[in-house]
Amino acid sequence: MWMPCRTAGACVEAVRCCPQAGFRQRWPRRLSSSGSPWRLLFFGSDHFAVESLKLLTSNRSSSGGIVESLEVVTLSDDVPVKRFAQQNHLPVHRWPPNIVDGQFDVGVVVSFGRLLHERLINRFPHGILNVHPSLLPRWRGPAPIFHTIMQGDTVTGVSIIQIRPHRFDVGPILNQQLHQVPDNCTADELGAALSTKGAHLLVDTFMTLSEKIAHKREQSQTGATFAPKINTSMGWIVWEEQTCDQIDRLYRAIGSRIHLRTSWMGRTIKLLDFVGKCHISLLDQRRKAAPGSVSFLKETNTLAVCCKDGWVGFKAVVLRKNLTATDFYNGYLHQTLQKERPCETAQGLFVSRKQGSEAHHMRDSML
Repeated sequence: MWMPCRTAGACVEAVRCCPQAGFRQRWPRRLSSSGSPWRLLFFGSDHFAVESLKLLTSNRSSSGGIVESLEVVTLSDDVPVKRFAQQNHLPVHRWPPNIVDGQFDVGVVVSFGRLLHERLINRFPHGILNVHPSLLPRWRGPAPIFHTIMQGDTVTGVSIIQIRPHRFDVGPILNQQLHQVPDNCTADELGAALSTKGAHLLVDTFMTLSEKIAHKREQSQTGATFAPKINTSMGWIVWEEQTCDQIDRLYRAIGSRIHLRTSWMGRTIKLLDFVGKCHISLLDQRRKAAPGSVSFLKETNTLAVCCKDGWVGFKAVVLRKNLTATDFYNGYLHQTLQKERPCETAQGLFVSRKQGSEAHHMRDSML
């Protein structure tokens, strides 16, 4: 999703005079020494990209801004970037765009999800810029925000880099800004904050783009990490291995898109309405509960589940249909009641996926 970057060239005079730069000499310029206002082609798709497009739109030269013209490339008809472009009367191109030499000065890629070929990049005399929501080289790849939350990073940021062909997120850095990750922040909340910060950093970069290109720096390979796409398999909890904090971070990272999951009595259960760490006071302290053990807390209508270092709680589950913790206890969990336990709690067992049967895995793949 977060497109990679590439070195695209230096100032316009260098492009005109240096055939080795890889650009044709057909760029009728009417720019000031600073290079602005710019003729831009914007590549984007989702709500994160809309924030940058919105700020560029408000900075068009008719209002004294840095943008002379602005056109948009999208991948499909039903994406936020296309809806914004149509609402604001911006020309829209289908992917791949059919553009000609001299039509645009700079490209901008924000959350687009396609590699750009070198022949397309070379049509822009100042290259193509990318807004990436991490402090590169940390979290290269399509899902940096999710992995920032999952790994518990306390500091992240945004990077403005140049696109390089054939690889994602490896281009030289033109601009970066730090961002402190708030405690208990979700991926959605962090994404909203970084989309705004990235948009403003992009405009700041365009203010002195030639200078930024002249002082660009290559990314270090030290500290480089990869942020792969999130998928449903990430939602499976391994109670024996994951701590309360790890489950909390996992929920805040992917919970709005992918349900956390476990297995109970050979069936897949989706865990909803995570409430964090639970303090269990009614359990028999003479023996340690096994990971995956479930306690129904009647007073708070919560299912508390034992993990590696404690207990975490959920207010609801999905087992064929949505069930509150009370519904799940009354309809299902009471069947596994251990008679020696206090009546206020009921002990069952959630099973980690790695312990499940092949039949269970096949059933889950059909959900």
